[in-house]
Formats: sequence, structure tokens, C-alpha cells
Amino acid sequence: MAILGIDIGGSGIKGALVNTQTGEMITERLRIPTPQPATPKAVIETMKTIVAHFDYSGPIGVGIPSVVINGVVKSAANIDNGWIGFPGQQAMAETLGCKVTLMNDADVAGVAEMRFGAGRDQKGVVMIFTLGTGVGSVMFVNGQIVPNLELGHMYLRDQKFDAEEFMSDRIRKGEELSWKKWGKRLTTYFQHIEFLFSPELIIIGGGVSKKHEKFIHRINVHADVMPAQLLNEAGIIGAAVSAAR
Repeated sequence: MAILGIDIGGSGIKGALVNTQTGEMITERLRIPTPQPATPKAVIETMKTIVAHFDYSGPIGVGIPSVVINGVVKSAANIDNGWIGFPGQQAMAETLGCKVTLMNDADVAGVAEMRFGAGRDQKGVVMIFTLGTGVGSVMFVNGQIVPNLELGHMYLRDQKFDAEEFMSDRIRKGEELSWKKWGKRLTTYFQHIEFLFSPELIIIGGGVSKKHEKFIHRINVHADVMPAQLLNEAGIIGAAVSAAR
């Protein structure tokens, strides 16, 4: 079944039609820069453009960088604060004229990676992190999702800002960190994650995972660490799969 998946990010909103049985994108990905400010109205209008581009009228899956509970957005990371408390799922459905499934962006990426990627057939505690403008996180325990973790916003010892202001890919680029220095920051973060959750496997996704050979070996933790197989497509694929459930 072909379903439209949309991934709302801090810098871009991406969409494609996905075969939800195989996890393959069956169209080219369309990316539109995220409007600034990324208010609900502006973002939903951008989504409308994506839906029109694919001439699509079926169910839509959407990932957003926010805690989402029963279709209501409860936080806003790298999007406008006007999303907080906003009934995003309902508003999207009404504007787009389609059934919409709205979930946290890292959660939908995790769904894709666990079904079609590096987490396939993995048991125990598996944690997936997307490193980009921010830091997305999701945990699976024996295949069951623990949603809305938002571990990119926890504080580390002696840090004035939350974790994503310390070790996101945006910070690596902005501070022009070497891979070695960034690896040390990632180690600090993931050692704290390991202390809290004792994962058996950590999967690193987001656009930077395409360069995993430059930094993953620098992350010094007990858990196995591997790159996401779906790379930056996981959000779109997982959103579509979530809408097919």
C-alpha cells in the first residue's frame, strides 16, 4: 500500500510516497525549506503543497519534532512555540482533507528502523537517536516503543544548556568541531544514556549517519553502536508505516 509520509524538521519539510509493506520510497523525495517562523499555519500550508505535488488523497503519516499525545502537540523543538497545546492532528486532517496520523519525529524514524533497518529482529533495549538540527530519541523494549522520550533536552552535568545544544550535528557544524572533538561530546552524552537505560544497542540516524565511519568508532560505551540503515529517509518511511497501522 502506498502512503504519503511527511517529516517535519527544523530546516526542511520532506515527503514521499512509501510502499509500507517493503519500506521503500516509491517516489522521489520532495523537500521544502521549513517556513520561518514555523507556525502551525505556515507548516500546514507547506504540507498542503507536498500533498498537491503528489496528487494524493489517502491517509498521511507525519513526524514532528515535538511530544505528541492523542494528536495534540505538547512541546516545540526547532519549530514555533505556537505549536504547544495545538491540536495538530485534527488541524492537519481538516486542512488537507485526509486522515492524518501525527507522531513524534524520532518515534516514527524508530518505527522504520526497527521494522526495515538496523533494529530489525533486535530484542532487549534498543535506543535510536537522530542527530541533526536537534537530537531525537526513541527506545524500544523487546520491540515495544516507549514514545516521546525527548532525551535531546535533558541536561548533562556542568552544562548550562540541554544536550542538543552540546552535541547535535548543528552544533558540530556551528562550532566547527573536529570529528575527534565531537566524538568526545557524543561519548559524554551516550555514557549518561547508558547509565540511565543500559541499552544493548544504540543506533545513530539523521543525515550525519551517512558519514558514520568518521565518528561512530569514537563513541566509547559498552553498548553496540551502529549507524541507521535508512539514514535520513527513516522519518518519511516510519511516518507512512505509522499511518498504515
